[in-house]
Amino acid sequence: MSKQSLGRRLTLAVLSLSAAGLLAACGGQDSAAPQEKGLAQQEIQSSQNPQADGYPFALENYGRQVEISGRPQRVLTLGPNCTELFAALGLQDNVIGRSLVNHSRGPLPQYQQAVESIPQLNYGSVTREAALSSGADFIYALDWEIGGGVDLEEAAQYGMTVYINAASTLEEQYQEIRDLGRIFGAEQAAEDFIADQNARIQAVRDKIGDRAPVKVLVYDSGSDGVFTCSGSNFESLLVGLAGGENLFADLSEKQWITVSYEEILVRQPDVILVHDYDSPSVEEKIAEIKANPTLAQLDCVKNQRFASITLESVLPGDRMAYAVEQMARDFYPDLWE
Repeated sequence: MSKQSLGRRLTLAVLSLSAAGLLAACGGQDSAAPQEKGLAQQEIQSSQNPQADGYPFALENYGRQVEISGRPQRVLTLGPNCTELFAALGLQDNVIGRSLVNHSRGPLPQYQQAVESIPQLNYGSVTREAALSSGADFIYALDWEIGGGVDLEEAAQYGMTVYINAASTLEEQYQEIRDLGRIFGAEQAAEDFIADQNARIQAVRDKIGDRAPVKVLVYDSGSDGVFTCSGSNFESLLVGLAGGENLFADLSEKQWITVSYEEILVRQPDVILVHDYDSPSVEEKIAEIKANPTLAQLDCVKNQRFASITLESVLPGDRMAYAVEQMARDFYPDLWE
């Protein structure tokens, strides 16, 4: 046998022994730690499979199906009620911009720091340019903002998932809160918040008892009639929970309506609830009412039966209990003396 042939045989033998050693080592690891290997495989599969974290899933919102592929990271809250709800759920760090600040008298004290730390995307209604250039991947928007600055199809093309705030009942708003809890992994915070709202509203209802409802004219603004809320408006529900009765609850085709001064005189409200936001001020609106020759004939105007509520407090969001508590004090002041 030549030296060259002998060298080739020795090399093959060494390679065979090395391969056998490697196989034995691998076999030893498998038999010694099958559990560790299985856990490692599960971790790899979990990172590759979003289903393991509860995503993706779909939700019903605003008459359409919303697909949630993962936890959003950059959020726009378009409406002061939307922004404050994110703060109430502890999700403010996800919000990169907010709008409709002009419709706010400022956040509740417990949320002030969280809300004011969020940049203003637009002081008023969101603009198309601001929304599309924001880099957001999720939008929680009051329905007023849809169709103007936010087009649903265009937002989707820019990788933005849009969830619309448009509740008209407590159950619908609670579902919105639960949906947000699921989307952002804050389910327990959502349930705790809902339980607190229910308990506080029930406490007001218990205190009012069986007293007769107070007839309430909601006064947003006045020009060629009074711009007010209808029976399908979320505010009408809150007025009812506070022991009032919306003077125009029987009109429900649109959420916001304009009614004549003469019709208000016929219906005779017990109290006028004035919206407080931007301008004119509450004091200026009350002066307008008193100067109106028809409204000045109302007994509630003569008796100075005025109440006020910030507009954001009667929008669906986080202030359901707060609004009911505030209005009930104005409707039945003797109960809180």
